[in-house]
Amino acid sequence: MANHSAPPTAGTPLQRFLARPHVVVGGVYGAVLGSSMTAALTKEAAGDRRYDATWLLITAVVTAAAHGYAHLIATRAQRRIGAQAAVHTVVDEWPLTVGALPSVVLLFGAGVGWWGSRGIEYVTFAVNIVLLFGWGLFAARTGGRTWLSALFIGVGDALLGLVVVLANALVK
Repeated sequence: MANHSAPPTAGTPLQRFLARPHVVVGGVYGAVLGSSMTAALTKEAAGDRRYDATWLLITAVVTAAAHGYAHLIATRAQRRIGAQAAVHTVVDEWPLTVGALPSVVLLFGAGVGWWGSRGIEYVTFAVNIVLLFGWGLFAARTGGRTWLSALFIGVGDALLGLVVVLANALVK
């Protein structure tokens, strides 16, 4: 099984679960992937938005599997693991796929007419930057930072996410 460090012991069960490093990493990675893929794929037609949502979901699942596979290989360098633990290591990367779901839902919703298709990439981008702020704030608070310090960290994380997403969009 993947070694993802023990979660903190303080807070509610949900907070402890969400504070696990692989959940935070997956949430952040999924939000960045969602924004980057949206910038790379989007077109204006509603049907194209459904196509974009499908490709984003496929990319998130494949990326999570690849990340889990890399963890599996790295784990083998440290200890022997069986087939069940190997599968667990790969499946444990599900938070990355879940982190991309807000983008998938926004694109899919635009594709089926729940809301307008035009400009949805900007809405997706904004939602993901807010999510990156939230992940930064949450991680800082879970790590024992004051609210003021955590807010600054959250803003910094959102700005760093903005830079990463823009860099990814520029290389499309």
